[in-house]
Amino acid sequence: MANPTAAMLVIGDEILSGRTRDANMHYLAGELTKHGIDLKEVRIVSDDHPAIVTAVQALSKAYDTVFTSGGIGPTHDDITADCIAEAFGARIDVRDDAREILKAHYAKTGFDLNAARLRMARIPDGAALIDNPVSMAPGFTIGNVHVMAGVPQVFQAMVASVLPTLTGGAPLLSQTLRVFRGEGDIAETLAQLAEQYSDLSVGCYPFQKDGAFGANIVVRGSEGTRVDAAITQLSRDLKL
Repeated sequence: MANPTAAMLVIGDEILSGRTRDANMHYLAGELTKHGIDLKEVRIVSDDHPAIVTAVQALSKAYDTVFTSGGIGPTHDDITADCIAEAFGARIDVRDDAREILKAHYAKTGFDLNAARLRMARIPDGAALIDNPVSMAPGFTIGNVHVMAGVPQVFQAMVASVLPTLTGGAPLLSQTLRVFRGEGDIAETLAQLAEQYSDLSVGCYPFQKDGAFGANIVVRGSEGTRVDAAITQLSRDLKL
């Protein structure tokens, strides 16, 4: 049986401008791989309302699970919650349970729960809160979409909250074979291997370092014996 599928939607002008390097995709991919969920697509969109709505609707229909990051803070350009609500046709407003979480947090820290901070308690109707033990402002889940903060530490904490609730599949295993030959010299052998082991993923990633060049060949699959067999076959075919 095929593993469940997932997509990620990264939201923010700061990512597309190059001002901020996204770290969340790399982290999420690793965690989903361990959980047996295949990350199939990652999209990055600007802080543009129609673009976010369109992307959420498309990804939600195409994949079992969708994760978003960014745009749920207290400032005017944090529009993700409103966009998600529109994508699902849901009403959005300050919700009592989210308000109480923020109220308790700011009472402890000595800051006011002003109108800007209260924006982070606006949750679409029908959504479930995602725990945020780092800064307390919750994310939320509606349908098959999990809406999370863009700050890496907070994003990672929210992923840890959500993953146990998801049905996973077989964790993806991988082995790497490094060869000091050009891709053109091994392409035919790799094509034959990929055809023979069609249930596995065979990838070729060239490198060049200190005057040496070659390729890292990565074989991935959910059955360790099949991955082992493919690597053994490749080593034999390349006479390593």
